[in-house]
Amino acid sequence: MKFTEITLWSGQLQETEAFYTETLGFALIEQGLEHFTIQAGTTLLTFRLAQENVSPFYHFALNIPENKFAEAKQWLALRVPLIREQGEDEVFFTSWNAHAVYFEDPSGNIVEWIARHHLPSGISHDFTVDDIMGVSEIGIVTSEVLPLVHRLNEAGIPNWREDNEGLTPVGDEYGLLIVVRDKREWYFSNRKTAQFYPVELTAAGIGRLKFRVQDELSGTPFG
Repeated sequence: MKFTEITLWSGQLQETEAFYTETLGFALIEQGLEHFTIQAGTTLLTFRLAQENVSPFYHFALNIPENKFAEAKQWLALRVPLIREQGEDEVFFTSWNAHAVYFEDPSGNIVEWIARHHLPSGISHDFTVDDIMGVSEIGIVTSEVLPLVHRLNEAGIPNWREDNEGLTPVGDEYGLLIVVRDKREWYFSNRKTAQFYPVELTAAGIGRLKFRVQDELSGTPFG
């Protein structure tokens, strides 16, 4: 599934807007006192101002052309510090056939750029931020993974990997809901543990889904 819109919340809205539009160069689509929206490939990514004294953070991933990982990593490393884990600043997921690199934005989000080698996404020109394909993962934090996964299955979104009580990806390589247990440590995150914060999204062919309260799913699947 392809995420056409995603809304997240931020306690550092101005700094985050400057980071994505000035440091990384994403196109600014809309701006207000309490929100901004950038174009990230096929996804409109909106950040909204969180309540005072709340600093939400999320894990999300952006697909990059599968043949441009090294070039995209170099481009990114010139603009932002890369997160290292066990001395490494990148990872190859054998079972996913994908390379990934991670960084943290001013909101504290754990952002992943991932080259999925099964996808026909190669390009022949030099990499730029305009080659970002779209948001391909968003973490959904829950107290119990499998009940929420099964509700998503009932809404028409299949597992991408088998059920796992710690973390189960739902969807496909264009768009995955990474359903993860509360307090599980995120990979390449400077040891951050998963916490629930609201997420709203629209996926092509699925409709609008809202995760406004932990363990609850609402919206209009297939709407």
